[in-house]
Amino acid sequence: MATRLVQINMKARDDAALGRFWAEALGWGIDHEAPGVTNLEPVGFAYPAPAAVCIDLVVSEEPKTVKNRVHLDLATTSDAHQAELVARLTDLGATLADVGQGDVPWTVMADPEGNEFCVLEPREVYRDTGPIAAVVVDCADPRGMAGFWGEAMDWTVHEVTDGFASMRSARGVGPYLEFIRTSDAKSGWNRVHLDVSPYRGDDPAAEEARLRALGATDPGIDQSAISWTILVDPEGNEFCLLSPR
Repeated sequence: MATRLVQINMKARDDAALGRFWAEALGWGIDHEAPGVTNLEPVGFAYPAPAAVCIDLVVSEEPKTVKNRVHLDLATTSDAHQAELVARLTDLGATLADVGQGDVPWTVMADPEGNEFCVLEPREVYRDTGPIAAVVVDCADPRGMAGFWGEAMDWTVHEVTDGFASMRSARGVGPYLEFIRTSDAKSGWNRVHLDVSPYRGDDPAAEEARLRALGATDPGIDQSAISWTILVDPEGNEFCLLSPR
């Protein structure tokens, strides 16, 4: 038994408008499974599959007050492509952002609702990931996070150091999941979080029990009205265990 990362969940004041931005940014299609929920995935994509980590935008009235602990890194193929992408995203409503990055070769930006993301300089490791190079999680202990998520999912761990860890689907396709060491403490609920799903035919209750045995815990909220399960990883980051697909 195992889970796989199928999407990220992003809170939004206006899910439709923010969905249009990210659909244009990534070249993806848009769907709406319910009022207040906008779904983004590559055109012609058969969800779920390791070639992409999709995006669900869910309406929320809670304001963004701190830097997100989960963000996207976008891939580019050349210096010219990086400059063109930054310019195009600016035209779509993104702005340059300062998160204390200093003089770096990548460009830190914020989407129209202030969610940080990076437009990376061309890197060989991301040559075949698609538009999203990586889903990046700030953490205190990349080794510990790689240990938990490496057991939680059937993804392959590629690199682990005291400051950085990365993993990717076992098929070697799609974006990476990366953990970067930061001194910033987690504050409140994450506006962006991971959604994982068991495989079709797996027992979700057994998978939940397995994740708890690995170190996941309960967020301490009433979940009686939802069909999925919200858990918390060892560093307090919320994530959702969806129904098997």
